[in-house]
Amino acid sequence: MIKKLKRHWMLLLMLLPALIYVIVFSYIPMTGIIMAFKKYQYNGGIYLSPWNGLNNFKALLISGKLFQVTRNTLLYNIAFISFGVVFEMGSAILLNEIIHKTFKKTVQSLMFLPYFISWVVAGAIIYNVFNFERGVFNNVVTSFGGTPFDLYNTPGAWPFVLIFLKLWKQTGYGSVVYLAAITGMDQEMFEAASIDGASAWQKIRYLTIPSLLPTMMILVLLGIGNIFRGDFGLFYQTVKSSALLQPMTDVIDTYVFRLLIDNGNVGVSAAAGLYQSVLCFITIMVCNKLVKKANPDYALY
Repeated sequence: MIKKLKRHWMLLLMLLPALIYVIVFSYIPMTGIIMAFKKYQYNGGIYLSPWNGLNNFKALLISGKLFQVTRNTLLYNIAFISFGVVFEMGSAILLNEIIHKTFKKTVQSLMFLPYFISWVVAGAIIYNVFNFERGVFNNVVTSFGGTPFDLYNTPGAWPFVLIFLKLWKQTGYGSVVYLAAITGMDQEMFEAASIDGASAWQKIRYLTIPSLLPTMMILVLLGIGNIFRGDFGLFYQTVKSSALLQPMTDVIDTYVFRLLIDNGNVGVSAAAGLYQSVLCFITIMVCNKLVKKANPDYALY
């Protein structure tokens, strides 16, 4: 062991900065989870505040919001992952089939552009388009004699709006990953299929899609690892703090934020954050185990 350490001391020295970075920024902050078990006092800080047992978790349970925000977070992420896979993979395959390079680059750039637009700007666009009194959508509808639609007083419409916005932003970025995987495929396989008379659809169905499965599984597993984490920017900047819309749009992240900002309850918000992290950890471990059992090549580790 000592001989190996001496032999590879240069490699270990190169590893040291990354190791220090992970310890300082990933593991030391984890000690803050003890706030979930403390009655936080500003003069005592994180470590000197008195212990509070499981009272923060009890307060979280009796709030009556925990099931609602957990359900919303889970269902929204299932929709994001499911539709995301279909749209990202489909876009990548279609882009790969485009022969005209200029048109292909233009389409790809336009698809990639929404990724760089912040949720603050996206929320402002949605508000200006669907504002009941002055929105562009209702002005067009009323000019044709239609009835204006009040999106911000229609909770049932928001799941569709949020799913659309998420796909609008992530499809271009996600398709790049699949497009890179397609580019790295063995082209002789496609040439052999063409010689055998395979059509474009047959090559997509029997060659491209099966070859993309490992990439898809890795991306899905990474998505499942965050299945109990909501996109805070999406849910907060587009919905704002509308109490009417919260039953359909409130997720764990926005709930924790409101607990901290509106109520100043650091202990309960820390308990909610720990609850969220434990759920994510259990989910990714179970899913990775199942995938590893079915096909070890598709597992993350």
